Amino acid sequence: MPRRARIQRRETMPDPVYKSRTIAKFVNKIMIGGKKGLAERIMYDALQLVGERTNRDALEVFEQAMRNATPVLEVKPKRVGGATLQVPVDIKGERRQSLAIRWLLRSARSRAGKTMSEKLAAELVDAANNTGTTIKKREDTHKMAEANKAYAHYKW
Repeated sequence: MPRRARIQRRETMPDPVYKSRTIAKFVNKIMIGGKKGLAERIMYDALQLVGERTNRDALEVFEQAMRNATPVLEVKPKRVGGATLQVPVDIKGERRQSLAIRWLLRSARSRAGKTMSEKLAAELVDAANNTGTTIKKREDTHKMAEANKAYAHYKW
C-alpha cells in the first residue's frame, strides 16, 4: 500500500455475452488457476439454466440475486481499553459487491450437486427468491451489527 498516492483501481472490462461488469467480476472470482474459459463456461451455463428454470431473463434473475445478497452493515473489531468491541459500520459500494459475490460462490461450492454450473444456478435462483445460505449469511451479518449497535459511537 503506497503511503502518498491513492491506489488507482483498474476498470473491469464487461463480459462479451451480456456486456455486464458484474458478470465479468463474477467470472474472475469463479476462476481458479487462470482457467478463464472454464470459468466463463460455468457462468454462462449457470445463467442458461437459471433462464430455463425461472422462465425469466437470466440477467434479471442474476441482478436480483446480487441485490438480495448484498449486505449493508458489518461489524469490525475495535480495541477499546482492554476489550475488543464489535463495532457496526456501513459498507462501501465496492466491498458490498465483493462480499455478495464471495458469499454466493462459497454457498454454491458447498452445495451438493452434480456440476458447478447446476450448483451456481440453484444458488442464484435461491438468492433471487430471498432464500438459501447466502441470504442467511447476509441476515446473520446484519443481526450481529444490530446486536452491537450500542457500540456504534466507536466508529472511526
